[in-house]
Amino acid sequence: MGQLEDMAMFVRIVEAGSITKAAEQLNIAKSAVSRRLKELETRLGSQLISRTTRQSNLTQAGEQYYQKVSNILNEVDALNEASSGAPTRIEGTLKMTAPLSFGLLHLKDVIDEYANQHPNLNFELDFSDRHTDLVEEGFELAIRIGEMQDSSYQAKRLSLIRHTLCASPEYLDKMGTPKTVEDLADHEFLQYSLSKSNTIELTDEQGKKHQVDVNSKIKINNGDFLRDMAVKGHGITFLPTFITYQTVASGELVPILQQYQLPMLTAYAVYPKNRFLSQRCRYFIDFIAERFGDNPYWDEC
Repeated sequence: MGQLEDMAMFVRIVEAGSITKAAEQLNIAKSAVSRRLKELETRLGSQLISRTTRQSNLTQAGEQYYQKVSNILNEVDALNEASSGAPTRIEGTLKMTAPLSFGLLHLKDVIDEYANQHPNLNFELDFSDRHTDLVEEGFELAIRIGEMQDSSYQAKRLSLIRHTLCASPEYLDKMGTPKTVEDLADHEFLQYSLSKSNTIELTDEQGKKHQVDVNSKIKINNGDFLRDMAVKGHGITFLPTFITYQTVASGELVPILQQYQLPMLTAYAVYPKNRFLSQRCRYFIDFIAERFGDNPYWDEC
């Protein structure tokens, strides 16, 4: 193995969090990874990772080496791509995670088209609403909805995510259609349980913000289920339009209080900092951003 390969191995150990996880991600023996790390440290004359039976930590020398090596590897990869002169070849395995409803509803056609364009590319997908540690679990890319707070990740904006308050015509006939924020106190809500707040903020035409306490009849961690329960007449739900757009278009759900502005979020493509972004990942991010944008097709409905 050459020096660049040893550098890449070291970076993988650091980003995976341990020799064991790096070996699993690379599908090679743990002993081989340990041996190559020891050989690298011997050649440099410096310990890079302090290892005990319980944990491994970067030494000061290891931290400095990691930062410089990451930059070098990124430059080498970028130079190889720019200098190859060959047509772009998208291959390898794109391992990514995305929110469950968003993935099922809106990534199926995108991935189908991208896969057809690049037959040498494989996908490993995880659609769930759980919090995923990209580095520890070896994901190259995540799609996340919300505000980015983790400084260890890079993010590229993909689309605006709008929301709607809606209920079925049957529910509104039975309970009455709310005309003001105050009217919502007499209604039952279907709530997304992973939300950190039990209130909804509505902004009126004068820019005044109103906080509405949510009296939840049903709480669940899945937006599709909430939408379906709303269609069946169980209450008012507050959901992203990418989940409700078809049922609103068909009349199964009716938007309410449309004179108020609801909170907007952003969908991001997220990937670890200091890691070279492969062509397959970079092109896919651009592909999604072009497909969705700030006026995605689901809002045109």
